[in-house]
Amino acid sequence: MQQKLKIAIQKSGRLYEDSVKLLKDCGIDVKNGINKLKTEAENFPLEIYFLRDDDIPQYVEDGVADIGIVGENVMYEKNKKAFIVEELGFGKCRLSIAVGRKDDYTGVGFLQGKRIATSYPILVEKFLAEKGISAEIHEISGSVEIAPGIGLADAIVDLVSSGSTLFMNGLKEVETVLKSQAVLIRNEKLRADQLQLLDRLLFRIRAVKKAKNNKYVLLNAPNNKLQEIIALLPGMKSPTVLPLAEPGWSSVHSVLSEDRFWDIIEQLKDAGAQGILVIPIEKMII
Repeated sequence: MQQKLKIAIQKSGRLYEDSVKLLKDCGIDVKNGINKLKTEAENFPLEIYFLRDDDIPQYVEDGVADIGIVGENVMYEKNKKAFIVEELGFGKCRLSIAVGRKDDYTGVGFLQGKRIATSYPILVEKFLAEKGISAEIHEISGSVEIAPGIGLADAIVDLVSSGSTLFMNGLKEVETVLKSQAVLIRNEKLRADQLQLLDRLLFRIRAVKKAKNNKYVLLNAPNNKLQEIIALLPGMKSPTVLPLAEPGWSSVHSVLSEDRFWDIIEQLKDAGAQGILVIPIEKMII
């Protein structure tokens, strides 16, 4: 019987869709029926468990699941015996302190002796201890942002993406406790065959991530400007240069990282590049 790797992902919520999409982008056929808690991939030795986000670190620690996709905030809050093997780049948010919009917040000293409502008491307690602040922590689940408005707390610590929910509840974000994203975690005691399967999965995940962070660029360059343009396009090793049918021109193919893309495109135009095409990359294997 073929050994399978068992992965736990969120059954619903903000990480579910991106987790399933990542597996599918890795070429893994994932089928999840309504209310189904377990499924198997047909084309990769993988069992997928659909669980509550908060339970995933415990399942991985216990070895019920070998690996899991979970938010860093949950991983650190639950403090289980599992460790991060890969940052996945989606589900980005921050665990932040928020106070009333009219409060005169001048620094973390403001929190001294205050009441703080949160669903993340361990992370908040650690943050306050590092800052030398003594405060009263109220652990609540869900709708943390209403706590100041109903007199339960003076401040909150909660996950923030856009900040619109805070604004609607008369709050303002003042400190970041933790920057978070989805991560792949694993059990500490995987066998050699399980580690081999994990390496195969990581190879695919990293190829997908690399592709998302890069663009394939094709352009036409006058030969008298070719060296100047090539200098702007390092590519994976070096750009590919092919002669065009029109004398004095070449076609240049390369890869650009997303974070430098627009700056370099502007420089290419200034250097004389024409007919610039930008194409998404589906997979990128280095």
